[in-house]
Amino acid sequence: MKILLIGEYSRLHNSLKEGLKALGHQVTIAGFGDDFKNYPVDIRFKNPYSKGIPLFIKKVIYKLTGTDLSSVSIEKQFHKHKSKLVNFDIVQLINENPFSTLPKTEARLLEHLFRHNKKVYLLSCGADYVSVNFAFDKKFRYSIYTPYENNKVSKSEYWNILKWKTEPFKLLHLYVFNNVDGIISSDLDYHLPLLGYNKYLGLIPNPININKITLEPVSPTDKLVIFHGINDRNYYKKGNDIFDAALEIIKSIHGDKVEVIEARSLPYEEYIESYNTAHILLDQVYAYDQGYNALEAMAKGKVVFTGAEQEWLNHYNLEEDTVAINALPDAEKIAEKLEWLILHPEKIAEISKNARAFIEKEHHYILIAKKYIDTWSVTDKYF
Repeated sequence: MKILLIGEYSRLHNSLKEGLKALGHQVTIAGFGDDFKNYPVDIRFKNPYSKGIPLFIKKVIYKLTGTDLSSVSIEKQFHKHKSKLVNFDIVQLINENPFSTLPKTEARLLEHLFRHNKKVYLLSCGADYVSVNFAFDKKFRYSIYTPYENNKVSKSEYWNILKWKTEPFKLLHLYVFNNVDGIISSDLDYHLPLLGYNKYLGLIPNPININKITLEPVSPTDKLVIFHGINDRNYYKKGNDIFDAALEIIKSIHGDKVEVIEARSLPYEEYIESYNTAHILLDQVYAYDQGYNALEAMAKGKVVFTGAEQEWLNHYNLEEDTVAINALPDAEKIAEKLEWLILHPEKIAEISKNARAFIEKEHHYILIAKKYIDTWSVTDKYF
């Protein structure tokens, strides 16, 4: 099949592409490369107004005229590439707003994709209308809404989430839902909100190319090495402030037994190599399931503090603290889990082995690609 993947978050579509190509399909990725992470794409879009003086000018122009320079630029780029975005058997959108333009502009771009390709699917793997409203209605015990509710972030800093509470983005959501052939989620944080929607096709776990990620054997050392990777733009959204507080507790009790490595806003190729020497990786707090950074670290055999809630344990039939450590939004509880590992270092090797085995079983990129092919091929029976 000829397949077009629109957008990229944390290498999801690149790994899926690799799995699909291994199965003999022709795959193209169009998108931005996920900001500073700079993932490979075949058709690259750029936002020249994302930072610095151009961003300031964009804000002034928008305030004075209502014209969004980013949307104007991206639409021009789209028209330049539009002849390359047609006649695909399958198109998959990474989000309801994959081009990151204003809703009216986004609808025009998506209309071209709906009209000129056979089937279009939506992937729910980042903030969107359904998941954001589910969180804001407090149907999760904690969620991406929690830092905002606790006044840790401003409205402007949280706009990429809060925009889904506005009428224009609600209308964009309805337009997308009405026109796609089906909706797929990448993990439980998006699966749970979508239950009951008639076009929802189910959860397909994130694909991980284990051939590109080497298991790093756990080496005994005098100190336990803890890696804390931070994306400055998402510091509170990911709960990095809570991890920092937990690390301060651990340093005060077991400072002679730990080494902390901190990395900030690194490009992907640098980031994934930066924690090779670590035993433990601190990923994120406000999640029920693992995102891409956590999964790739687990593939390397790291003990990852991330979303590993009871719903996730039930879904995969796992026991607590055997594959990943659930990072609750509580610094003291995280510190307790870190101390448990410090006092029981034999658990590090055990969890490391289990983590890699879990990725090979549940997230193998070729097995996941087959699940996508099977899901895309059966929708005619449902709709």
